[in-house]
Amino acid sequence: MENVACGWPVVKGDCIAGNNDSCIAVITLASSFEPYEEAAMWGSCKTENLGAEKIIINTVSNSNIRYLLICGNESRGHLAGRTLIALHKNGIDEDGRIIGSDGAIPFIENISRDVIERFQNQVRLIEHIGLVDIDEIRRIVDEYKEKEGPYHEAAFVVESAKKKSRPVMDVTSGDIMVSGNVMLDSTSGIVCEVKSN
Repeated sequence: MENVACGWPVVKGDCIAGNNDSCIAVITLASSFEPYEEAAMWGSCKTENLGAEKIIINTVSNSNIRYLLICGNESRGHLAGRTLIALHKNGIDEDGRIIGSDGAIPFIENISRDVIERFQNQVRLIEHIGLVDIDEIRRIVDEYKEKEGPYHEAAFVVESAKKKSRPVMDVTSGDIMVSGNVMLDSTSGIVCEVKSN
C-alpha cells in the first residue's frame, strides 16, 4: 500500500513538503513562518475555496498525515481557518457551499464529496487560529509527529479538475447585424464575418 503519492505534494501552492512520514501538517493561514522540517507539510492558506481545496488534496494524498494544525492569523474576509474547520465538521451542501462557513466565497468546486469525506475521516484538526508563537507551534509538531500510524487506506490521488471547454462551432451567419459583413449569433454569442455572394 502506497502511503504517499508519487510527486507529493501533488498540488503546488504555498505549501512545501517536510518529513513525509510525519503524522502532522501545519497550515499557517495568512501568517508566514520559517518551515519546520518535522511536519509533513507546512504552508499558508489564505482563501476558503481554492486554498482549502489544495490543502485537502495534498492531505489525502499522504496517508501518514493524521493531524492538521491550523495556526497563524486568519485571513480577513476569507476566513480560511474557520472555513476549513466548518468543512471538516459539516461538509458541503448540494451546491458545493461549505456548511457553516462565514467566508466570502465558501464553495468547493474542484473536488468531489468523496475526497472531502476522506479528509474528514483521515485527519483530526488541532485548532489554534491566532497562534503565532513559533516555539509553541514546533512543540505541537513534536508532540504529534509520531503519535499515530498511517490512515488505513492508501494515498488518495485526486485527478485535477479539467476546465470545461466550449464546443467548437462553425458559425457562418448571425441574427444581429453588428456592421457591414459582421454578424452576431445571439444564441452562441459568437461574432463572425459573413461572406457576401
